[in-house]
Amino acid sequence: MRRIDLTSAGFLLLEKRETPMHVGGVNLFTLPDGADEQEFLTDLRTQLRDCTEFRKPFGDYVVTGKTGLYWEKDEHIDMDYHVRHSALPSPGRYRELFALASRLHTTLLDRTRPLWEMHIIEGLQDRQFAVYNKIHHAAIDGVGAMHITQAMCTEEPSAPLGYAPYSQEAYEVYKQARFGGAPRATAPDKRDMRNVLEALKQQYDSSMNLATAMRRFGLAFVGRSGNLAVPWHNVPKTSINTRVSGARRFVAQTFAFERVKNVCKSMDATVNDIVLAMCAGALRRYLLSRDELPLHSLKAMAPVSLREEGDVDSSNAIGFITADMATNIYDPEKRLRTIQKSMRAGKDLLKELSPAEAGLFMQLTQLPALLTSILGLGSKFPAFSTVVSNVPGPRKPLYWNGARLDGLYPASIVFDGFAMNMTLVSYHDQLDFGIVACRRSMPQIQRIIDHLEDALVELELVAGVSGSGRRAGDSRRTTTAPAKAKTKTKAKATSKTKARAKAKVNTQPKAKAAVKAKAKAKAKPKTKAKATAARNAVKPKLATK
Repeated sequence: MRRIDLTSAGFLLLEKRETPMHVGGVNLFTLPDGADEQEFLTDLRTQLRDCTEFRKPFGDYVVTGKTGLYWEKDEHIDMDYHVRHSALPSPGRYRELFALASRLHTTLLDRTRPLWEMHIIEGLQDRQFAVYNKIHHAAIDGVGAMHITQAMCTEEPSAPLGYAPYSQEAYEVYKQARFGGAPRATAPDKRDMRNVLEALKQQYDSSMNLATAMRRFGLAFVGRSGNLAVPWHNVPKTSINTRVSGARRFVAQTFAFERVKNVCKSMDATVNDIVLAMCAGALRRYLLSRDELPLHSLKAMAPVSLREEGDVDSSNAIGFITADMATNIYDPEKRLRTIQKSMRAGKDLLKELSPAEAGLFMQLTQLPALLTSILGLGSKFPAFSTVVSNVPGPRKPLYWNGARLDGLYPASIVFDGFAMNMTLVSYHDQLDFGIVACRRSMPQIQRIIDHLEDALVELELVAGVSGSGRRAGDSRRTTTAPAKAKTKTKAKATSKTKARAKAKVNTQPKAKAAVKAKAKAKAKPKTKAKATAARNAVKPKLATK
């Protein structure tokens, strides 16, 4: 048995029927040219189910010992249970795909088995298929999940894989290819130090670094540390900060990475800054539409990786920065600058700490949030407003046995006090957003996807750059995220409505027709502005032939 570390155990302790603690996502693929869908997917399923040696902890289940929680090896893994095959009514749209993902993300993992599932989903339009992965957060974090994805794929479309992504073989091959098999750098062990004094000095330095960080954290908690944002301090309550039910809603969208990078260059900002500004602008619009925008700014919990170079073994090596989202600021440029200052202050707090020190600091500062959630007080005393996580993904196009990977849409966790989670993955030339929310608390989460586009366009206008990507009228074949299908339907419905309105006007008396024409003329600028905005709303590609 192996003891489960404190951070990972926290996710197990927090879990109940209303708050599943697994992460996952939808990977979207296009079949290889000439491949038969049924034959190809059957071969994939067979390959996955033939795995016998698993990387840790994919072959382990959770047991409770006298002194804590442990991983115990499962000697009889039922692969038919873990690897499943589903089908959408053909041709399946993204709406149906994400509705299925929502239902799959709702159910708890069985703790008497290894804590993961993989669902192959067929029946999608344009020769696509999807894979929905579900893994308990106690077993893996976002960066670790990216390692799994990269282990199951290759950069060459003609390179087949003969092993499952969660196998020990895939782990060894990926580690060798990525890091050359070299052992990761770690802090020196005290036994290897030259003398006891050096060991004592290291302990003293660590203690002083932690004490300084805790002091700054305490000052920020009472509003005396400049731009540093911390949990609970002036965190407003909104409809996001409610008790959650067990049902989930999952939506996703792709944005062209080039658009974000252009804004970064013009505004002297990082990708994280722009992503947070997009999320802040989207949430501001969403709350305004519900007439509940608070006077105080929303605060976001922004996870950061504490992994050392070459570390692919850790289950969870994450820390958190509290970011001021500046949702109480109307001007988008001022909002961005406030976010930048807040993020810079949070990074400066962790900069002087080693990964081990930062991990301990996170455990000390996040312990109250863990306790309030366990006691069911998270919705009454929210530490944050929401979670915004940016996970770096593969920089080159990837293929799984020849099938092109078109999108990586992450699905994370929500719990009492945090009814929504916004996570994105950077992949090749795109940013893939995945948003998970409590179905009861936030039933209209699809609007946030639309508001993200509005917020990015707003930043592009301030930066003086134009959006780049695929236009709706482009003659080349494209496959986009689900918003495209919705836009087409909406446009078609609008055209029919206008045609009916026109026919109705022609049958009215002249006086009424004149009044309607006058009203139409007044409304024309607004309609034209909407049309212009629609034309400028770029729908980035996932795949092009």
